[in-house]
Amino acid sequence: MNRVIVIEFITLDGIVEDPDGSAGTPGGGWAFRHGPEAVAGDKFRLAARMDTGTLLLGRRTWQLFAGLWPHRSDPFSTAMNRIPKVVASRTRPDLDAWSNSTLLAGDVTGELPRLRDRGDVIVAGSVGLVRALIEKDLVDEYRLLVFPTVLGAGRSLFSPGTPPADLRLLSVEQCGAAVLMCHERNR
Repeated sequence: MNRVIVIEFITLDGIVEDPDGSAGTPGGGWAFRHGPEAVAGDKFRLAARMDTGTLLLGRRTWQLFAGLWPHRSDPFSTAMNRIPKVVASRTRPDLDAWSNSTLLAGDVTGELPRLRDRGDVIVAGSVGLVRALIEKDLVDEYRLLVFPTVLGAGRSLFSPGTPPADLRLLSVEQCGAAVLMCHERNR
C-alpha cells in the first residue's frame, strides 16, 4: 500500500514555522543555524521513494522550493526536480517556474486516493496542508528532523484539538546537530 509521508524540520518544542528564515518571523532560520550537515542532501531518506512517488506541497512551500531546487544539479536536487509535484492552492501560481508541477484539481482529501495510486505521496513543509491531512487521519508516516532549539512560540505541527493517535517508532538517526525520527501510524 502506498503511503502518505510527512517530512518536517521541527524544533524540540514542536514548532515547524520558518526553519530557513525566509518568512522573517522572530526566531526564524533556526534549522540553518546548526550548519549544513543537519540540512543538506537527502536527510529524510527518501531517494528511492522519489523515483516512484509524488511530492505534494502547499503553494507557499512550492514557491519557496521553486526558487531553490531548479538551479541545482547535485543528485538529490536532480531527484527533487524530476519528481512529479502537485500543488494544493486556492490561487493559481505560475507553475512554469519548476518542472513537473501541476495544480491539484479539487479538494486534497478527495484527490489523495488518486495520488496514492501512483506511488507514495511525500508532503514537505506545508503545515496547513499537513494539518488538514492529520485531521482526516490520512498520514501514514512522519519523518521529523528534530533540531535542538526551543522557540516557545510559533506554528506547531499539531494544532490544538488534533485527534489522538498512537504512533510506532521506526527509526532514530543523528544528522549533525539534529535527529531524524521516523514514526508510522498504528492502524
